[in-house]
Amino acid sequence: MAVAELVLDARARLAECPCWDSVDALLYWIDIEGRSLHAFDPADGADTRLAELASKPGTVVKRARGGLLVALADGLAFADTVSGSVRLLFDPEPDKPGNRFNDGKCDARGRLWVGTMADSCEGREGSLYRVGPDLSCERTLDGVGISNGLGWSPDGRTMYFIDTPTGRVDAFDFDEEEGSVSGRRMVVEVPRGMGSPDGMTVDEEGMLWVALWMGRGVGRWDPGTGRLLEKIDVPAARTSSCCFGGPGLDTLYITTAAAGSEGPEGQPCAGGIFAYRPGGIRGAESVPFAG
Repeated sequence: MAVAELVLDARARLAECPCWDSVDALLYWIDIEGRSLHAFDPADGADTRLAELASKPGTVVKRARGGLLVALADGLAFADTVSGSVRLLFDPEPDKPGNRFNDGKCDARGRLWVGTMADSCEGREGSLYRVGPDLSCERTLDGVGISNGLGWSPDGRTMYFIDTPTGRVDAFDFDEEEGSVSGRRMVVEVPRGMGSPDGMTVDEEGMLWVALWMGRGVGRWDPGTGRLLEKIDVPAARTSSCCFGGPGLDTLYITTAAAGSEGPEGQPCAGGIFAYRPGGIRGAESVPFAG
């Protein structure tokens, strides 16, 4: 049985959006409910709280110009990793105060794709946005329940997207030059008994690694056939997201959430960061935001 190992007993209320920085060999991650931004160093096991945030963060990505780009409940912001200062940029949904940003990633050109959701987790008030290096922001999809996992095929021609309440992973034809999507279709349907699809990453073979909220694990699916290839067990029911990292991009880092400060009964490590090394499988570099 493949089981992930605890590498950081973070006890986060809702750890999410792990993002590997190959330059500094750090794993950035956020605690949504704890409203904090972190950097974990696997080399010495140290975790640094980079910033306390005024509202709930939904995602974090590195900036090519230095620092980080963070999506908050009240808009996008730049964060300085040295001073911890956060500068709010803009909010594309000022007319939807009940919404907040959730998961996001950058495509090969350094454009940020990031989605929103109702903080109540109800309805379909969310949207998916594309944010350019010049901070232009365009809505590409609306009517979204809980905008979640994103990823691209190794050839860059397909974009994958999770709207959690649908219980599936959808694919779009992706035009890298234009940054446009079309031809939406389902490629993976997660069985109800496995939990709900949450965060996601894509490996170098083009397989999808999907975190299973209330499913105690991460599943690896073939988007070409929709077949489950492997499931990694995680000793925390609320498995939230994952990404590849480490010097060889061969370690899968997994974030989880705790129900409360002590975690659910029987899950003392809930809210921790876990790691799993799937022998012979690597992920792709995280692309920084180009702006």
